Amino acid sequence: MSIFRRPDYKSDATLFIEELKQSNQELDAQQRAGRALLWDKVVDRDAWQGFGAARVPQQPYVYQTRGE
Repeated sequence: MSIFRRPDYKSDATLFIEELKQSNQELDAQQRAGRALLWDKVVDRDAWQGFGAARVPQQPYVYQTRGE
């Protein structure tokens, strides 16, 4: 190791999160469960293609009514 190497810096936020994870061992499992609840989903690609095909094009100015 070099004599000019400085000790690794850890911010206050990093220290807080590390302390929080040490005090609450179930926090990682809770985070994974929350992620699975909101983000880790099976995507039905056929349904997404159907949604895209059924989309109606939007007018340039949304609030303008048609003069028909």
